[in-house]
Amino acid sequence: MPLAIALHLLAAVIWVGGMFLAWMVLRPVAAGLLDPPQRLTLWARVFERFFPWVWAAVAVLLATGLWMLFAVFGGMAAVRWHVHAMLAIGLVMMAIFAYLWFVPYRLLHAAVAAETWPEGGNHLARIRRLVGINLILGLVTVVVASAGRYL
Repeated sequence: MPLAIALHLLAAVIWVGGMFLAWMVLRPVAAGLLDPPQRLTLWARVFERFFPWVWAAVAVLLATGLWMLFAVFGGMAAVRWHVHAMLAIGLVMMAIFAYLWFVPYRLLHAAVAAETWPEGGNHLARIRRLVGINLILGLVTVVVASAGRYL
């Protein structure tokens, strides 16, 4: 179980920390320094490198979380509310990310390749909103997971 917890936490830190960096640091700097063609190209490449890490984090979170839930803690009936909340919020986050990956991210890449910058800007704005929602959900999940048993 210590390995599962460690991997679970690392996956969460990689995903939520990456979103925090993108939203709170990289986004405002890129918006202030770069024109749309450079900014959209930067984001397409950043996502190209970050999103495989998110897919890995999703796989690790699901595998370790479900293993601990059913093999260690005895299933959903045996755990307190904060574990239910963590699982529910995590599944919503994963669904948002899957949509982000299969729709606006693909469209952003196509717009950057075609150099249709206004269209790319629309797709980037949609990605930004989805990442912002997932960041909030991720931060709430961190609080619930770490402090839930004390609330």
